[in-house]
Amino acid sequence: MASIEEIRSERIKKLGILKNAGIVAFPAKSKRDLYIGEASSRFDELSTRGDLFLVGRVMALRGQGALVFFNLYDGTGTIQGLLKKGEIDDAKFDLFNEAIDIGDFVQFFGNLFLTKRGEKTIQVKDWAILSKSLRPLPGEYYGFKDEEEKLRKRYLDILINDDVKSLVLKRSKFWTSIRNFLTSRGFLEVETPVLENTAGGAEARPFITHHNALNMDVYLRISAGELWQKRLMVAGLPKVFEIARIFRNEGMDAEHLQDYTQVEFYQAYSDYNEGMEMIKEMYRYIAKETFGTEKFTIKGVEVDLGKDWAVYDYAAKIQQMTGIDIWSSNLDEMIAKLRELKVEYDPKGFNKTRAIDNIWKYCRKQIAGPGFLINVPVFMEPLAKKKEGDERVVERFQVILAGSEVGKGFSELNDPIDQEERFMEQAGLREGGDEEAQMHDHDYVEAMEYGMPPTFGFGVSERLFAFFSDKPARDCQIFPLMRPKD
Repeated sequence: MASIEEIRSERIKKLGILKNAGIVAFPAKSKRDLYIGEASSRFDELSTRGDLFLVGRVMALRGQGALVFFNLYDGTGTIQGLLKKGEIDDAKFDLFNEAIDIGDFVQFFGNLFLTKRGEKTIQVKDWAILSKSLRPLPGEYYGFKDEEEKLRKRYLDILINDDVKSLVLKRSKFWTSIRNFLTSRGFLEVETPVLENTAGGAEARPFITHHNALNMDVYLRISAGELWQKRLMVAGLPKVFEIARIFRNEGMDAEHLQDYTQVEFYQAYSDYNEGMEMIKEMYRYIAKETFGTEKFTIKGVEVDLGKDWAVYDYAAKIQQMTGIDIWSSNLDEMIAKLRELKVEYDPKGFNKTRAIDNIWKYCRKQIAGPGFLINVPVFMEPLAKKKEGDERVVERFQVILAGSEVGKGFSELNDPIDQEERFMEQAGLREGGDEEAQMHDHDYVEAMEYGMPPTFGFGVSERLFAFFSDKPARDCQIFPLMRPKD
């Protein structure tokens, strides 16, 4: 088998053949009457209307003396092509055989007909090179060496793997369905800053970069504009959303990435109880629009979005599953329980809040869902409103699917004094070494002092798409971040 470099060398020689024939191998212009997918769907009509131009990438070549068959693909469909000596200029026929390879982009002119086997075909009367490929496609001479190579050369995996192409198309449908769901209910799509003086709206370690023009360090946002969108509640816009890229400088695993897409939306004069009903409706809509079903197998767990959703009380569920009372147990007892459960944790900046969170994550992995986690302690959530009748907890819910949290919403905190106090508590945690504790945003508190209506807010990332696809999050990105090759 020839090496890739040997194949590349041969193809560069073919460039010379094209050049010597007076042909530009990478022209700027092309002619196309319609896409192949449309040509196939209108085949009976078009086959009686005369010659037309089709363009695409040659994906297969089969020579039989005076006949050359090929497959042409343009992203919308594939059609067979036929070059027949006597039906095309002899010099053009010979040049095709000498210079064209699988992978080349070519423009063909000819008429459509059905072969005796019923194959939709274009009989070529003329052709023109559009782009000469210098490297062989996987499967032609070689394959991908490993899964990482597939991710690194995602463009080739999409080209030759229908399942990966389908994933890309479904990803687009996923975000389109969310956008359609929200806009149909009167939500206004907005854009908020990516670079911030204060990284707010979530508990996460931010990326830091330097702004040369202002000569200051800034943070890449860790939420899809949560504190900015709530400023728009102050501004009098009752329903807003943003679908945006966010960045978190944290670990990687099957569910977590450092840069990914998330939607967040905010609805004035609404609370988390209304929100739970809305989210059930939204998830079912997304599932049906994107995947055509409400039933999924996620990490080996059967999940049916169409059935009644359970409701889980945070403290009660932890006590039921571990014996830990989050209200009375001390940090030493929690650490002992984590050791007993063999739960690993980062000791840096470790405190009671982090201990409870780690214990909950142990419990969560054993809950199939679909359902809502409610009654999270105030000290676990600095941005949600306290629950009337029990101020130890907040009006927050998290969607639980197959042992993971896949979406979070709450009755937003709109009391600026309470918000200031919670930001101060978070600042104390940061001083104690907790890098994920929220930063104090003084400007946001000032905005709240002008008055913010009761508001429901919700956010969910592309993790939901990965769950519905039952694949690792990185595999569901079109171009995931990869470490450079050595």
